[in-house]
Amino acid sequence: MSHNLIRFVFALAALALGSAGAGAQFAIPSADEAFRLSAAKSPDGGIILDWAIAPDMYLYREKVIVSASPDGGRPIPVETSPGQKKDDPTFGETEVYHDATRATVSSGALAAAGSPQTIHVAYQGCAEKLGICYPPTTKAIEVATLPATNQAVPASKGGSSRSTVPTGASQPVDGATAAPGTPQTASQDNAWMSGSLASVLATFLGFGLLLTFTPCVLPMIPILSGMLARSGSRLSAGRGFALSATYVLAMAAAYGLLGIVAAWSGQNLQAALQTPWALGAMSVLFAVLALSMFGLFELQLPSSWTSFISGRTSAMGGSLPGAAALGFTSALIVGPCVTPPLAGALLYVSQTGDTMRGAAALFMLGLGMGLPLIVYGTVGAKALPKSGLWLVRVKQAFGVVFLGVAIAMVSRIVPPQVSLALWAMLVIGTGVFLGAFDPASGCAVRRVAKAAGIAAVVYGGTLMVGAASGASDPLQPLATLARGSTPDTAPALASTRVTTPAEFDAALETAQAQGNPILVDFTAEWCVTCKEIDRTVFADPNVQARLKDIPFIRADVTDYNDASRDLMRRFDVVGPPTILFLDPKTGQELTPVRTIGTIDADGFLRKLTAAGA
Repeated sequence: MSHNLIRFVFALAALALGSAGAGAQFAIPSADEAFRLSAAKSPDGGIILDWAIAPDMYLYREKVIVSASPDGGRPIPVETSPGQKKDDPTFGETEVYHDATRATVSSGALAAAGSPQTIHVAYQGCAEKLGICYPPTTKAIEVATLPATNQAVPASKGGSSRSTVPTGASQPVDGATAAPGTPQTASQDNAWMSGSLASVLATFLGFGLLLTFTPCVLPMIPILSGMLARSGSRLSAGRGFALSATYVLAMAAAYGLLGIVAAWSGQNLQAALQTPWALGAMSVLFAVLALSMFGLFELQLPSSWTSFISGRTSAMGGSLPGAAALGFTSALIVGPCVTPPLAGALLYVSQTGDTMRGAAALFMLGLGMGLPLIVYGTVGAKALPKSGLWLVRVKQAFGVVFLGVAIAMVSRIVPPQVSLALWAMLVIGTGVFLGAFDPASGCAVRRVAKAAGIAAVVYGGTLMVGAASGASDPLQPLATLARGSTPDTAPALASTRVTTPAEFDAALETAQAQGNPILVDFTAEWCVTCKEIDRTVFADPNVQARLKDIPFIRADVTDYNDASRDLMRRFDVVGPPTILFLDPKTGQELTPVRTIGTIDADGFLRKLTAAGA
């Protein structure tokens, strides 16, 4: 392998690692850093509440609420100074504070509330320039432990919203409690991010290796194989290593980019790219690549481009930039998955603003997922044929694989019956390709291929019949016909579908009246794992029996618009599938029973038991 090739691979690695820290300038402070609350007792027995507000942040005046119970209950009167008028896109005409503000609770108000030993202070604010609003925060304050100050409680006589908090003996208030509808699992998700940077990176590298044989990585194996097969006679172990390493480094860089974008915009870039346009475009791309594999045409750059590139990459012997582009897009679009390590890292970045650590952890996660691909690309390069009829057959086989990738992607956005029909056509075509209708030959290999082709045609025909009868499961294509004479033992679960926070609030109010733990499932049409959970978990008779009296809310984030993002931020959900349970009395999330990613029926039943359902 040439020195130029080695330098290219290491340059790409340096660039990818650099991207992990490039987003530090987009660091977003946590709610505690943005709005530092401290409290003290006044000489007359009242309570003084001071907020130090970070630059470019503002606190809502009307969102400052004091009560004697954590659920908001009956508010205790609180005195606040007038704020600056603001036409807020979320709350309309409102008043906000910048830099600092003070609120006071008089001794008389405390006495009227029964002199509570603990008060609960709720507040909410936003980041002005970034357009990001924090979820409501509630702090519990032990009245007896507050230090005394010699400052009297001031009367509210107006004043600037850009006031300065007087110095005194107030103490910082820690221990935010989750407001109704906000999660209490961030600390668990972020436990992986604690410790030294080296230990965090090693941990996420290990997580990546554990995810190797999951839907996150498996779709990338045929893509890498097809890319290697296109190299033909030029393929060697060294070139296989270069192509696969470039592919994996670009894939890891894409995961690092997820962390940077999460810190910058508060969004999951993978979920944002799961749109019909993006998925449709990638499906068409892989279909075109498949047709190229079949020899219908050759994909190549214009001659002027080819001359320019060949003069600079002739020593490298191929399209490493193409491998990088394919690896990058594969990570973001082809194999989207939400796993606990990925969710934990993204939540850590969005809540703490530590972009460098979060992005570096995600880069190592992607690298760990890709290390077996590098081994496969290096070793597999020796096994692939270099020339002759076998090379043609291998390219055609990978053309079939690319068509499968295209169908798998478009299946996220089309009805299940259409998807099943597409699979049927692919399987039947594969059977024809294997020689199902060719004359019998004395060659043993051709006889085996013909037998496999006949089996494929029969199975494909079964899939087509199933699609025509309304089936959707390729493993049980005739189940719908079988149920024609047998009662359906697994009817669809009754659930309430919501797509906006307002719809969720209405559904939550109805569910709370039933008095049982509330099941909330974040799902999407483009989420492959979600469909698998529907088929293997929610269709399980034992699960359905347990969920008979459990309110079931399905938060559909297929469109991934502003409303669905607001709903996901409310529960710190990175992406589907995410399943959680809410307390029917408070509406708060029950911990630690949140499920991120795949789960089987037995595991879900254990979650139900832990949630008291």
